[in-house]
Amino acid sequence: MGKLDGSGGNTGDHPLLGADGVEGPMGEYLARTGDVFRVFGKQDSGCVAYGVHLPDRDERWFVKTAVAAAGRRSLERAWGFHRAVRHPVIVPQLHRIASRDGPAAVMPWRDGEVLYDPAERGRGDRTSPGSPMARFRSLPVDRIEAAFARVLDAHLAIEDAGYVAVDLYDGALLYDFAAAEMSLIDLDEYRPGPFVSDAERLPGSTRFMAPEEFVRGATIDVRTMVHALGRTARLLLDAGDEERAWRGTAAQLDVLERATHPDPGERFAGVREFREGWLCS
Repeated sequence: MGKLDGSGGNTGDHPLLGADGVEGPMGEYLARTGDVFRVFGKQDSGCVAYGVHLPDRDERWFVKTAVAAAGRRSLERAWGFHRAVRHPVIVPQLHRIASRDGPAAVMPWRDGEVLYDPAERGRGDRTSPGSPMARFRSLPVDRIEAAFARVLDAHLAIEDAGYVAVDLYDGALLYDFAAAEMSLIDLDEYRPGPFVSDAERLPGSTRFMAPEEFVRGATIDVRTMVHALGRTARLLLDAGDEERAWRGTAAQLDVLERATHPDPGERFAGVREFREGWLCS
């Protein structure tokens, strides 16, 4: 996804940060306001997003809109999360604009490539040569570890804010290959925790989810988040997609086995304890 984390001044006259509401479809407003250089129209969440360049200001922004009830619920939940958690790795929601379809979230644009695009599911996009995930997995191990360290650091802030991860997967990982920097996007399902699941299955990718996320009435807490982070490290540091080509150390693998234990009580007690174990391995 130029790189901008704020407006750089008074937002009152800013066409995005200073707009409280717009008439008509958001896409039309954005096209009048600037140059729409990218449209993300295949979102599982019921959202459509836009990359917008404001030539007069030489700024690029990411604007996410809801086109379905599920998307509106997702954006509402995300707004609360971003008010509670701020971290340099997490792409923030800075402002909301009201429209006839519901609120649109305004975020700074970040350069990078999403490691897995759900819209491309079934096309071998994790393992195909040249795909973002395949290129990421071929990086030197120290660069992969540095990228994962950023993910861990962000989740320390999330833990400290009293939130837990829901729907963390490789589609939330945005990697800038030129700058060697990882960012986190689309953390819309993250929730205050602990909480008791009222669903038969929480949102998420099966490859990353803990057993309790498939049980109505189960407690979802920081140990569930540890499981998701453990699975993230396990999949990023494997040369393939079948978990048969581990590139890390045996000690690291032992740490991940504890982090992803089926019994939450056998996992690390939280992100900070997991991070300490990981750094010592």
